[in-house]
Amino acid sequence: MVPRLTDGFQLGADSIYRCCAFQEFLWQTHGFGTRAANPAPDITLRQIHSDLVFNADGLTDRQSEGDALITNKLNLSIGVRTADCVPILLLDSGQRAVAAVHAGWRGTAQEIVRATLRKMHADFGTEPADVYAAIGPCIRECCYEVGGEVAERFSGTFPEWARVAGKRHIDLAEANRRQMLSAGVSASRIYDIKTCTSCQIESFYSFRREPQNPGRLLSAIGRLA
Repeated sequence: MVPRLTDGFQLGADSIYRCCAFQEFLWQTHGFGTRAANPAPDITLRQIHSDLVFNADGLTDRQSEGDALITNKLNLSIGVRTADCVPILLLDSGQRAVAAVHAGWRGTAQEIVRATLRKMHADFGTEPADVYAAIGPCIRECCYEVGGEVAERFSGTFPEWARVAGKRHIDLAEANRRQMLSAGVSASRIYDIKTCTSCQIESFYSFRREPQNPGRLLSAIGRLA
């Protein structure tokens, strides 16, 4: 297979997507999985749609319940599982720390990506200005209709919405992008693959499109040096 580019991401011969900007940092390894193949993180969590963030140091795989992992340890890969929710990988170019975030609508409403940036700052001294972010395959606004109660949780994130009660189509990737911007991450360092798991069912698992299918996509990142 010839590597293929899409919106600043490359689909490798191993059927895993990688962010081209991240590839400039030779001290890390990362990837976003597809139906054909997944990266293999050392540590994942029992995900519960929360804003809980864990430092992976000393953890074993699936030991803890939460939705984001951070680490600066060498040769320790961390990851999250998704099937419509937003996978976000963070890279601190200054301190050589990394993070993997699982952001469903509940986690996004609780601003889990901001909580992850705060935890990285507390544990590693990460500054948002040094952070690169990659948003992987997830359900997009075209396919993600929610009821009025859920939509109301995002009225502050999307002030351009008219205050009309009822169903809405929510762009969770954009919500997380805006949260990272407000936390101090540069717009030029946030990369979005812009692929919809529900539309591109041949390439990705989608819980909304096929809830009977238990498949999950893995997204992972680790420090090599």
